[in-house]
Amino acid sequence: MTVAGVRFRRIALPEVGLHVAEAGPETGPPTILLHGFPESWYGWRHQIGPLAEAGLRIIAPDQRGYGLSDKPAEIAAYHLDRLAGDVLALADAYGAPTVRLVGHDWGGLVAWWVASRHPERIDRLAILNAPHPAIVGAYMRRHPGQWLRSTYVGLFQLPRLPERLLTADRGRALRRALTTSSRPGTFAQADLDHYVAAWLRPGAMTGMLNWYRALVQLPRARPPRVRVPVLILWGRRDTALQPGLAEASLAYCDTGRLRWYERASHWLAHEEPEAVNADLGAFLR
Repeated sequence: MTVAGVRFRRIALPEVGLHVAEAGPETGPPTILLHGFPESWYGWRHQIGPLAEAGLRIIAPDQRGYGLSDKPAEIAAYHLDRLAGDVLALADAYGAPTVRLVGHDWGGLVAWWVASRHPERIDRLAILNAPHPAIVGAYMRRHPGQWLRSTYVGLFQLPRLPERLLTADRGRALRRALTTSSRPGTFAQADLDHYVAAWLRPGAMTGMLNWYRALVQLPRARPPRVRVPVLILWGRRDTALQPGLAEASLAYCDTGRLRWYERASHWLAHEEPEAVNADLGAFLR
């Protein structure tokens, strides 16, 4: 499925090849948009055009394991350090010493990680409903309700069974998860069809789930605080992530601002695109 003004290319990075959607002037500030689970570059379809029109050079990849990008089979390939490495390598491929970085959901975790560990490469960071990985464990110990909301992560650790469950009947479980966790009408049938086609590609569901497996199973260093300017946009009606995660993440930033979307869910970029685009445009420009 195409979006007006979007160009596509495949970029060979040191570890993987990524399918990338591009838009905007080549002379504009390079801005990388990182999608979350279970989306792709297409998760930014409401943002790409307006941000490009604002003068930003938009780079929206299918991250490794997703869509038309490469899908390594081993869990170790999805360690946060390697996912962050893809972002830095993508910036290098575009000749960008620094970038503006935007992430939602899992893309937000990667964006936080890059900004914490490589602040010299990030001009500014925008996060949509994604907690900083450094604060999640301590937050869940203090807030059992968040632990209950995250029990699905335990299911995803099982081998093979989650793949079968999530791809059965054309991804029925994931389609239902998207439509029941968002406002009515947020995802049109054409949107769901686009995602289903991506989920059913060989190796895709295993790659997507391996992000969760690597997060739980592989050790990682605690990253330093975030020193770059940060804007956090957060839908209060997120059924998976408590609002307190946003506040704890903001406290991990030296310079940050939190903007609440009172009526939005986890899918605020789809539900309130005009407001999100205005906030992102003002911050990123």
